Amino acid sequence: MIIGAHDTRERVLIVAEIGNNHEGDPARARRLIDDAAAAGADAVKFQTIAPERLVAADQRERLAQLRRFQFGRADFEALAAHARQAGVMFLSTPFDIAAIDWLDPLVPAYKVASGDNDFLPLFDRIAATGKPVMISLGFGGHARAADIVGYFRSAWRARGVSDPGIALLHCVAKYPTPPERADLGAIRRLAIPGVTVGYSDHTLGIKAVELAVAAGARIVEKHFTLDKNLSAFRDHQLSADPAELRALVEAVRQAERMCAEAAEDHDLAARRSIAAGRDVPAGAVLSIDDLMWIRPGTGFRPGEEARVVGRRARAAIACGSLIGPDDLA
Repeated sequence: MIIGAHDTRERVLIVAEIGNNHEGDPARARRLIDDAAAAGADAVKFQTIAPERLVAADQRERLAQLRRFQFGRADFEALAAHARQAGVMFLSTPFDIAAIDWLDPLVPAYKVASGDNDFLPLFDRIAATGKPVMISLGFGGHARAADIVGYFRSAWRARGVSDPGIALLHCVAKYPTPPERADLGAIRRLAIPGVTVGYSDHTLGIKAVELAVAAGARIVEKHFTLDKNLSAFRDHQLSADPAELRALVEAVRQAERMCAEAAEDHDLAARRSIAAGRDVPAGAVLSIDDLMWIRPGTGFRPGEEARVVGRRARAAIACGSLIGPDDLA
């Protein structure tokens, strides 16, 4: 899956989820971007929330907090520019449909939160952009995974858009998630053809992210803060601080190196080839009794005896010599 200039097939995408840990302070948001970039994150992600379009009018306490944390369009445009200068991808989760249109020039892909993985009008507007989409599967989203993928693919086809890529992120929407509830085995169960698998983490520490990469996650998302004790806002406590994010990046890169497919360096040296088991005079017709099988595996391989038996030797073949096509008439 290609997101901006990043190909998740080549390198795990590490997303520092800033969310609302800026608490409405643009200077703090810029510092979060800078520290995430310095730690080696590939992307930073915010949350674009219009409080009145997210919670009911009688939820006064929740509305008040969201308004304190709220950034507007101009704020996000400035933060996206700051992220570009810092050399890190800018992402933001839209929590209302209207935000999708003005976020479109700022983001290379869209993220759908777990609470909205059944919000079909949001899906429709995202699909209309023709951009890749990442969807967290908390709140029972795994049961709908195939339907979600099918919905987006149908919406893209209806618009004549080639599939830009879809990622499903295993997520347990409990803050924080106890280790015994992380269910990292679910990453392997998200085997839908053409779909990128990822992990959005809410556990404490970084171990779950490292193990998620070993399980096959190609996108990982971890909440990020400057200080776990910054305020009573709960997300700070479950977030990685700068030192922890640096350790997470190192662990992820090591895990992907250890899980990468690699050819055996000494494969041919340890394999066998068909060779002359006795001195074969020029013109002799080779039989199975004339053969032996020795290292290295640079000649005819075991199982290819029919390419040798019954053939005539062009010239004398010394015992212990590998037999190749040029030795045979």
